[in-house]
Amino acid sequence: MNEREQPETTRPAVTPPRSAPDTPASPPEAAPPAGLRRELPAEVPPAVPQAGSGKTGGSEAHRRTPPPPVSRRPQVPQTPQASATPAADEQGEPELTGRRRLVNGLWPPRVTRAQLIVALLLSGLGFGLAVQVASTSDTDSALRGARQEDLVRILDELDDRTERLEDEKQGLEKQREELENSSDQAEEARRQTIEKERQLGVLAGTVAAQGPGIEMTVEDAKGTVESDMLLDAVQELRAAGAEAIQVNGVRVVAGTYLSDADGGVSVDGNKIKSPYRFKVIGKPQDLEPALNIPGGVVQTLEKEQATVTVERSDKIVVDALRAPKRPDYARSSSQ
Repeated sequence: MNEREQPETTRPAVTPPRSAPDTPASPPEAAPPAGLRRELPAEVPPAVPQAGSGKTGGSEAHRRTPPPPVSRRPQVPQTPQASATPAADEQGEPELTGRRRLVNGLWPPRVTRAQLIVALLLSGLGFGLAVQVASTSDTDSALRGARQEDLVRILDELDDRTERLEDEKQGLEKQREELENSSDQAEEARRQTIEKERQLGVLAGTVAAQGPGIEMTVEDAKGTVESDMLLDAVQELRAAGAEAIQVNGVRVVAGTYLSDADGGVSVDGNKIKSPYRFKVIGKPQDLEPALNIPGGVVQTLEKEQATVTVERSDKIVVDALRAPKRPDYARSSSQ
C-alpha cells in the first residue's frame, strides 16, 4: 500500500480556547438619565455546521463553537439624588432666593469684639434713658391730675419763695454796703450783730416771737393720727417759709423730733394729745396753700378721719421757749 492509498489519520480535535479567568466585577456604571434605555447587544446565534467531508467535520465543529452568552448586568434603580448630569442637580436643588440668602448671611450670627462693645454701650445708654424717663414721669404724675386752681396756687407759692429769697439777698447786700460806708464800722457791726442775734434766737427758740401767720388745729377723735403725719406738717410749713412753730406749748426747732406715744404723740420727749394746735409765724398767703395742695397735709389727715381747720391771723404769738444748749463737739470756726 503506497502512501497515497494509506488512509488519512484523523487530526486531533482542537480544543476550544479557555475563557479568560473571571475578572473582578467593575463598579456599576452610573445609571443613564431618566427616559433613556441602554440597549445590550443581541446574543450571537450558534453557527450551523455545513455539510462537507468527514475529514474536517470534527475540526469545524470545534472551531465554530459559539462563545458563552453575555450575562446582563443588573440595572440599578434610578433615584433623583443619583442623577449624574448637571441638569438633574439643578432640578433637585431649589434656587436660593434673596430672602434666603439674607437669612443665611445673618444666621448664625458672627459677633466680633467691636460689635460686642458697641452692643454693651447701646444697652447702657438705653437703660439710662429708660430710668430718666421713668423718674420724670413719676415727678410729673403728682401734678398731672391736679386742677387748674391748684396749679395756679403752686406757681404762686413758688413765686413767693423766689421773692422771699430775693429780699433776703438784698438785705444782706444792704448790710454789706452799710458796713463798708459807715464812718464808725465797729458800731455798725455791733448793731448788726445784735439784730442777727435776735433773728437767730427766734429760729433757735430762745426768745419769744410774734407776727402774722396761721393757726392749724387737728382733732383726732379715733386716734389714727401718727407722729409721721405731724412731722410732714412741720416739714411742709418750714418749706413754705415758717419762721417760728409751736405745737401744744412745745417750741419746734431744728433739732426737734417726734415719736409715737400711748394715746398721743411725743415732741422732744414731751407727750401731747389731741387736739393738736399749731401756731406758725410766717406769710399766711404761703403757709395756707402749702397745707391744702392736692395730696398734701390736710388731705392726708382727712383720709385718717381727722378734722383739720386752718385760720389766718395778723398776730400769732409763739411764747414757748427752749433753753440754749451748748453743743458737745461743734465750735465756732472764728475762734
